[in-house]
Amino acid sequence: MHTATEQVLVNLALYDGVDDRLQPDRGVWIDADGMIRAVGPVDDVLAEAGDIRVVDLGGDVVMPGLTNMHVHLSLGLPGHLGDAVQRSNLAELVLLMADSARRTLHAGVTTARLVGESRYADFALRKGIEGGAVDGPRIFTAGHALCCTGGHGWEADALEADGADEFRRLTRAQIRAGADLIKVCVSGGIAGQYEAIDTPQLLDDEMAAVIRVAHDWGRKVTAHAGPADTVRRAVELGLDCVEHGYELTDEVTRLMAEKDVWYVPTIVVSRCEQFFRDSGVPGWLMDRALAAGPRHWESLQHAIRNGVPIALGSDMPPHAGYDETTATVRELEFMVDAGLPVADALKAATIRPAEWLGQADRLGSIEAGKHADLLVLRDDPTRSVSALRSLHLVMKGGVVYRDDHSRTRAPR
Repeated sequence: MHTATEQVLVNLALYDGVDDRLQPDRGVWIDADGMIRAVGPVDDVLAEAGDIRVVDLGGDVVMPGLTNMHVHLSLGLPGHLGDAVQRSNLAELVLLMADSARRTLHAGVTTARLVGESRYADFALRKGIEGGAVDGPRIFTAGHALCCTGGHGWEADALEADGADEFRRLTRAQIRAGADLIKVCVSGGIAGQYEAIDTPQLLDDEMAAVIRVAHDWGRKVTAHAGPADTVRRAVELGLDCVEHGYELTDEVTRLMAEKDVWYVPTIVVSRCEQFFRDSGVPGWLMDRALAAGPRHWESLQHAIRNGVPIALGSDMPPHAGYDETTATVRELEFMVDAGLPVADALKAATIRPAEWLGQADRLGSIEAGKHADLLVLRDDPTRSVSALRSLHLVMKGGVVYRDDHSRTRAPR
């Protein structure tokens, strides 16, 4: 089990997730419980901390760890990935997911929102990470995704239901298992062979049943959704978040902004041709995904222009390679290319997801009283999110899990 070491990080510039500017000559005091004790001008922090270990970061930039809000550690995409999940027994599945969790953490993602996993293995993995037996990000999970019979995700272990009563039962079953949120698939998508992206799949009473039960139990609901009209119906019924939103319109994004409904665009999934080829997906899937790209891009631009709250999510494995970086970083770069200001993009990957998760008092920024989940970069992310390509150190809870320069690794 990893243990945190009390230390003060010095000789650094800070992007704290609150101030949009890079702050020079800061110090960060981390205690033995992995919590941030103090942040501020380096001399002030050193004076307050007293005689403890000091780590010199050589003038590099410290920023909060990333949160990826659309993750499948047991990604059941048709092809090699889905085959590996389906042929695994439960023990093998947990190990497969643990490997993906470790790689995700090493990619700088210190918190992951899981939006559809297999055989409840995510709950065992979450327990293992929290207990220190497995290296991985902090996990907030929906358990199994929910869909109608034959609906989006059924081949990837989404649980099928028909009628409001069955959807109520499955929603309660996820909460009973320990779900932090609920994921429901309300339309077709890219990965279902016998559907189209614009296929509506749930009736209003079915969507309303999921949302009402989840909200009664204090859980938010996010929905896989493609077409604008299906999104509109779900938003009017009280939905909290939209995944993908392949065909959003100006009108619907204005409604989302008005209702404070969040958007996780996963823009990489409609432009990741090499990933699809490497994953051995069927031709129909790749053709559908890439064909959706231009309209998906317009959806993101509508959301940006109309002030929809946006959070980072990749759908692709967060650590997967993409244009000489990871899918997580590439997603953030695409969001900026689509018009999201750099300052907003950084917050979409840090403090704003923490707000949606109800964890802003503990996660998402580098402030006293929060968990010491942070990254060290060579370059300045406030100038360009591509600075994340220079990531070389990952810390979660005061423990260093990746250190390319081997300067600060804590004992195990």
